[in-house]
Amino acid sequence: MVLFGGAYLQPGAQRFLVLIAEHPEMELIGGFCEGPGQGWRYRLGNLWRRRGFFALPVLLVEGFDWLRRFLRNPVEGVRFERRLRQAMRKVQTVPDIHALEVLARVRALAPDIGVIYGAPVLRPELFEIPRLGALGIHHGRVPEYRGKKTTFWEIYNGERVAGVTIQRVNKGIDTGEIVKRGEVEIGNRGYTAVERDTEALGLSLFAEAIIDLSRGQATFTPQEPRPAGSRLYRQPGPKDLMTLWLRTFSRRLGLR
Repeated sequence: MVLFGGAYLQPGAQRFLVLIAEHPEMELIGGFCEGPGQGWRYRLGNLWRRRGFFALPVLLVEGFDWLRRFLRNPVEGVRFERRLRQAMRKVQTVPDIHALEVLARVRALAPDIGVIYGAPVLRPELFEIPRLGALGIHHGRVPEYRGKKTTFWEIYNGERVAGVTIQRVNKGIDTGEIVKRGEVEIGNRGYTAVERDTEALGLSLFAEAIIDLSRGQATFTPQEPRPAGSRLYRQPGPKDLMTLWLRTFSRRLGLR
C-alpha cells in the first residue's frame, strides 16, 4: 500500500499510519504528504492560515487529548511514539503531491492499494496508479454530509448519529462507492467525545476495507443521489464554533 496524507498527520492519521505499518496482512511501501514540512511549526502555520486565532483552542484540545491518552497508559504512550517514528521513515513530505516527480515515484513503487487519510483532493492521475484503486475515509454520512468537518456539522445540525464512510475514491468530492460504513451515537456529548469515537470506528472500518479489497472480497455500493437541499459542507468558521460550544455548555448546565 501507499499512503496519501495532508500537510501534517493529525492524531487519527498517525494512529492509522502505525496500524497499517504493523498489520500482519498489510505492507506499507511508502507515503506522501502534501505540505511544506512536518512538525509543530508547520502544524501551527497551517492552522493559523485556516482558522486564525481559533488555531490555539484547536491545539489545546489536541494537546489535552494527547495528555489524557498518555496519562491513561504512559508506557504505551512512549511505545506508540517510538512506533510512529519508525513508521514515519516511509513517509515523505512534498510541496505538490501531483508533481510529475511524485507521480513517477508512486508508479515506481507499483502499489496494489492507495489509502487516503487527511490528504487534499486527489486527481485521477494519482489515485488511479494503485492496481486496485484507492480507498479514503470520510468522517460523515453520505450522501447527506459531504465536504469538510462533517462530524462537526452533524452535531451542529442536531443529528442523532455521526457517520463514518470508507469509499473507493473517484473524481468527485465524497461521491465514491461505499465499501464500509458505520455510525456512533451523538446524544448530549460534545464534539471532542464524538470525534474520538468516530475516529476509533473509522480505523477499524478502514482496516477491514483494506483487507477485503486485498482479498478480492470488497463490495462496492454506489451512493444515492444527494438529497434535495443538502450542500457541500465547508470548514466551520469562528461563529459556527462558538455557537456549537455555547449549545454544548448550555446543555451541560441544564439550561436547554
